[in-house]
Amino acid sequence: MSQAHTIPQHLAYIGVPGPKEADVHVMHFDAQPIRRKHSPPVSITYYSLSLKAYLDGPRAADGSLEYALYLDTPHKPLAWDTCEAAPLSGYGFSISAELLAPYVQHYSFAGYGSHEALFLTPEEKAILLDLFEKAYAEYHRERTAKSVLVAYAALILSYTQLFYERQFQSRVAQYHHVVTDFYAHLEHYFQLESEVRVLPTVAYFAERAHLSPNYSGDVLKALTGQPPQAHIQQYIVQLAKTRLRQSTAAISAIGYGLGFEYPAYFTRFFKKETGLTPSAFRHQ
Repeated sequence: MSQAHTIPQHLAYIGVPGPKEADVHVMHFDAQPIRRKHSPPVSITYYSLSLKAYLDGPRAADGSLEYALYLDTPHKPLAWDTCEAAPLSGYGFSISAELLAPYVQHYSFAGYGSHEALFLTPEEKAILLDLFEKAYAEYHRERTAKSVLVAYAALILSYTQLFYERQFQSRVAQYHHVVTDFYAHLEHYFQLESEVRVLPTVAYFAERAHLSPNYSGDVLKALTGQPPQAHIQQYIVQLAKTRLRQSTAAISAIGYGLGFEYPAYFTRFFKKETGLTPSAFRHQ
């Protein structure tokens, strides 16, 4: 992958006139279409907020376009092929990492993948369209107030967090498979004890589900009330209890079979979760 693009470099790459400022840019896709229709993976040094829809895409009940919100972050690979796609509608809001990082760091959705977009209700679409329109108008003033643009970007992020939470809660049927797939992969991981070499991670299960760790974790927490790490730990505890009760294997061997590198780590973990050492649990 080539060197990461700055805002001016990326605008030149996609065939859009350069920005007024090197560290912020707001564009209207309807007025400034992206001329590069195909690209291998490239990366950027800044944050890019996009509210967009294709003109031949899904429509709401009132006939209006259904928009989706995307957040691209510094150094995340971007690739696209829109050669056969209809024209794009919406807004793009680019802002440097230096300006926006203090706000983005509070939100887990900044780690979502490009395919894990936020799909908006009509009310949410109206709120975000209003913010993007105001940011666009401010950007094109003769004297742009950069602090106002940063405030708009921060407000968009705040609303995005609320809207993702709504999306997870209101689309339980669509997201139920994330929970069931997670447990299926968790059970499969420990089916062959001889193959377990390390403790499983949240990232491992997210990769199996073709999701980003942050997105997978937020869906699980929204639907179950607990983050994935808590589910992993609870599963390991129950499996450890079963093996301690039903097996005569050494405690160290049980710990190794569950992915603990050292017996002391297993003992410490088990006591923290149950209040008993493995030995005390086995002999109670």
